[in-house]
Amino acid sequence: MIPNTNYGNLKDSYLFYNIAQKTAAYLENNPGKQLLRMGIGDVSQPLCPAVIEELKNAVEDQAHIETFHGYMPECGAPFLRETIAGYYSKRGIELDTDEVFVSSGASDELGDILDLFGRGKTVLIPEPAYPAYVDANIMAGNTIVHLPSGRENGFLPEPPENRSIDIIYICSPNNPTGAVFNREKLKKWVEYANNIQAIILFDAAYEAFIEEEDIPHSIYEIPGTKTCAIEICSLSKTAGFTGTRCGYTIVPKTIVRGEMNLNSMWVRNRTTKTNGISYILQRGAAAVFTDEGQKQIHNTLSIYKQNAKTIMKALDKAGIWYTGGKNAPYVWLECPNGMDSWQFFDLLLNEIQVVGTPGEGFGTCGKNFFRFSTFGKPADTNEAAKRLLKLLG
Repeated sequence: MIPNTNYGNLKDSYLFYNIAQKTAAYLENNPGKQLLRMGIGDVSQPLCPAVIEELKNAVEDQAHIETFHGYMPECGAPFLRETIAGYYSKRGIELDTDEVFVSSGASDELGDILDLFGRGKTVLIPEPAYPAYVDANIMAGNTIVHLPSGRENGFLPEPPENRSIDIIYICSPNNPTGAVFNREKLKKWVEYANNIQAIILFDAAYEAFIEEEDIPHSIYEIPGTKTCAIEICSLSKTAGFTGTRCGYTIVPKTIVRGEMNLNSMWVRNRTTKTNGISYILQRGAAAVFTDEGQKQIHNTLSIYKQNAKTIMKALDKAGIWYTGGKNAPYVWLECPNGMDSWQFFDLLLNEIQVVGTPGEGFGTCGKNFFRFSTFGKPADTNEAAKRLLKLLG
């Protein structure tokens, strides 16, 4: 038996392991100390009432033969696919229902979608980047072209001269930097992809945090994208589904490469490799897009947005450069006094018991930067901001 030797090319996933080890060692040596965790991307607020009500109703349906549901359609229940298409329609984006695919979340789809492209492809990944982009492509045996970004361009790189690219990852609002592409900058990427016949995998997991008019919520707000872009989204951060798991992927029927239609290919992939998402979860997901559901989730999102303002206010007073926070749930700051991200991690842990995420874990150009998540509890965020300002101010 010959295994997939590409796994041997993976670097040790030391980021979150090291964070866990360092925090565990600190707590062992300092019993009774409370850590304020500002690094994890998990949410702290519960599912909204509209979702809970629909989940309960769906559970009750499963108790009666008249309303019981067994296997669901692999590509998603028609009621949820239609609901998501309607959500896009409100922004002037017309989708056919069968261009919407219901998934178990963005993380799964971002790796699985590589099945459409075969092996040995050249993949462009702007960095800093969500580590799974890199690892999934290493596992698939693809060649990765790293496109660095930095403070000089606001962590929003422009397309490179390289024309030998097959797949492009774009995450906006970005994890980890919180940077967001406006229409003009995103248009350049769409034109680039169409010119070289590349496919953009657009990670829109954080679109619900966007507030400014010039920031697209969907890549399909840009002309020309239905021939080059697949959009992947999640309800994890939008509606607190991190423990519930539901998302969706848009594959336009107008994307054709080598006389093969990617939408038809994805239908075949999903009907071969999945049994679909449960009826109960899809009913809960549909409630997110109702008028009441939208009102309630945005009330929850306002809590996280206030957390961001609290962090940004402290950094402004301390004179620390950062990006993100506005239109995004992450604040990406430059480590003070020339420290690298692990040195800054140790400083925060040992001096003020605040835990964040070292930027080096998202690529080499994050070495001197640091990520704070705004998904924590407000009381913890307020206390962490006070400690930060006392330490850095």
